[in-house]
Amino acid sequence: MDKKDLIKYFKSLGLTVHTTTKARGHQGFFLKNRIDISKNTSEEKIVPTLLHEFAHYIHSKIEPDMNRTGGTLKALFGSDEFLDELVKVTNFVDENSLCVKLYEHKDRVKSKADGYEKIIKAYYPKFQRTKKFKEFDKYVKKSDARYLLKYDRVKLIKGGIFRKTTKLYSIDNIERDFPDMPEAFCAYIRLQSLRRKQSRISARISRYGRYYKKPAELFARLVEGLYLDRERTEAIAPNVTKRFYKLLHDGYYFELKNLLK
Repeated sequence: MDKKDLIKYFKSLGLTVHTTTKARGHQGFFLKNRIDISKNTSEEKIVPTLLHEFAHYIHSKIEPDMNRTGGTLKALFGSDEFLDELVKVTNFVDENSLCVKLYEHKDRVKSKADGYEKIIKAYYPKFQRTKKFKEFDKYVKKSDARYLLKYDRVKLIKGGIFRKTTKLYSIDNIERDFPDMPEAFCAYIRLQSLRRKQSRISARISRYGRYYKKPAELFARLVEGLYLDRERTEAIAPNVTKRFYKLLHDGYYFELKNLLK
């Protein structure tokens, strides 16, 4: 399938196609009869991306508000039962959907956090992450180190209008900035930093999960999968592809039928 012919066909349907934009930070983007393909998209991914965005166009004809709602499997396939197969196709088409790097990062952060917990428990065996660390709270109450419980780096400005002092603190320099602080308390501050990092990573994983499981995205990646490797897509998603072909043959997906013969 040639990208020039594909673009020409899209334009014949009244679509506007741009291939030299940033596509709102994505490889491709569809909105209001306009398809943008990022100028940074590699040559071998241009056709799959065009098909992906065209699938969004077809979907918008079935569910006009799909850009806002994310669409529904019921409207696309007449059933909600195909989610598992569609997720498998998505994982095949876009390995980023597996969030492998994020999970690896999360594991590394967890390992570091466990290490700091061991240091704390060497001095305070009854320490638990989910409970107040009273000994630390008492120690840090009047210390600038308390600000590092919420931030990895802080800038404190003290003094009046004419005489101000500025101090910079970082979790990387706790021992230097607070030379009298016990090892267990330094470890506790770093543990809190890692817990914040774990929360951020978990939030990103959840955000990606919600994005990749949107029916609109599942449908578009099914179309991509059938282009990239029809046999493999059919093998990992036999039920949804069978249903898809039936609806495609019946004209339910409009002009998509002309591209996936």
